[in-house]
Amino acid sequence: MAVRFDVITLFPDLFAPFQAVGVNRRAFESRAVDVHLWPLRDHAEGVYRRVDDRPFGGGPGMVMLVEPLVRALQAIRAAQQAAGGERLPVIMFSPAGRPLTQSRVQALAQSPGAVLLCGRYEGVDQRFIDAYVDEEVSMGDYVLSGGELPALTLMDAVARLQPGVLHDAASHEQDSFSDGLLDCPHYSRPEVLTLPEGQEMGVPSVLMSGHHAQIARWRREQQLAITARRRPELIEAARARGELSKQDEHFLSNLQL
Repeated sequence: MAVRFDVITLFPDLFAPFQAVGVNRRAFESRAVDVHLWPLRDHAEGVYRRVDDRPFGGGPGMVMLVEPLVRALQAIRAAQQAAGGERLPVIMFSPAGRPLTQSRVQALAQSPGAVLLCGRYEGVDQRFIDAYVDEEVSMGDYVLSGGELPALTLMDAVARLQPGVLHDAASHEQDSFSDGLLDCPHYSRPEVLTLPEGQEMGVPSVLMSGHHAQIARWRREQQLAITARRRPELIEAARARGELSKQDEHFLSNLQL
């Protein structure tokens, strides 16, 4: 089943290069992730194809108008119906939304998809949000110029989870957050790296041992240590879910933060 994204945007040209590079392009070329762009000005009226106006009550910036958004959404619904697909939820990117998590990405990767609304300017008229938006998503506690970069981020995260996209199907299973913790460090060749300043840096010996159980335990302990130091709330969440073993807890109890 393909994941379909219908993207309402004022800047559709931002999306084509993204879909043509990197391993994730496989997801777009195969239509495992099927992206449909809906330029908002195509659904605006008048000579100037206006999509925004000044806010009631005064204040800086402009507000995206309801009518062009409604017409764009109606066109999307008609296209979805014609394709025999189901009615997809509308996701808007906003600092006021819930933070995007790996678990939410995993759910979207296994879903039929969503309509992605890329806002611009000061914001979107609240009446459209109240009437049509099913979910607001935030990329973090900061503000971007629009929703296009968050939409690309979401599509990237979903695309890499599709079967056949990554060279190793198990790669995403070891990503940060996939098991609730941050990822462990990774090393490659050369075995001994000499920096331009003359410093030599080696690879942890356990990774060269060929002892798979010891390697697995080292990686787990590295995950626990990094997560405890950088994102301790994730340790508490894993503990609350009962995902830490007695061996994990023993390691954490002796860890110097």
